Amino acid sequence: MPTLIPAPTRVEAAGNKPKLIDEYVGRVNSATESCSVAHMRSPGGWVEPGQSPDFDEFTVVLRGTLRVEHRDGAMDVRDGQAVITHRGEWVRYSTPTEEGAEYIAVCLPAFSMATVHRDEA
Repeated sequence: MPTLIPAPTRVEAAGNKPKLIDEYVGRVNSATESCSVAHMRSPGGWVEPGQSPDFDEFTVVLRGTLRVEHRDGAMDVRDGQAVITHRGEWVRYSTPTEEGAEYIAVCLPAFSMATVHRDEA
């Protein structure tokens, strides 16, 4: 039988400014370990710590610009574009423009604080 997800759960975000994360599918909202799906809204100027996660992340930008820094440089992902970051590679996400960004992130397996491996402050 299909499982209805009646509403997301708001989860705490890392970074220098408040960011909204609404998890629809994942370890918190649906006790799903195989995948997580979250709706993200980050303000302009938001930056999170770098990370080397043990999961692949598939991100679709709905509005604004999401900057993805990596060991070889950086890329800006804009409205209607997507990016895949691969498990084990170092990345850092930010929203460099004033308008911020709205995006959907899917992690395989599901996002976990134990497997994100954020840089130490």
